[in-house]
Amino acid sequence: MTTQYTLLILVGLILILFLLWRRTVKLVKKVSFAKSSLASKYGKMTEQFMPFLEHYPYDAQNFRFLGTPIDGVQFNDDEIVFIEFKTAQSQLSTKQRTARDIIGHKRVRFEEIRI
Repeated sequence: MTTQYTLLILVGLILILFLLWRRTVKLVKKVSFAKSSLASKYGKMTEQFMPFLEHYPYDAQNFRFLGTPIDGVQFNDDEIVFIEFKTAQSQLSTKQRTARDIIGHKRVRFEEIRI
């Protein structure tokens, strides 16, 4: 009889531990998502003042924000530069890498559309 009670208690403890583990995993995922979302928001805010920082190599008055997939365009006297600001370990997205490659292969044009 005591063996059955011991086994029942053991199964109950395992069930409780499993439920606690499952709840912890859900909380970790939720916190991880919130942290990622917050980092994204900080990144977007940072992009807004990057052209005005001291180490920005161009005239900030000639920078225009785009948003996505490229942060902005710098209009210099003799060139146009597409700018993507990155911080820390952030990487270019697939769309950003594609845009970089298209620009690198000089498949860019100016088009005037009249309405």
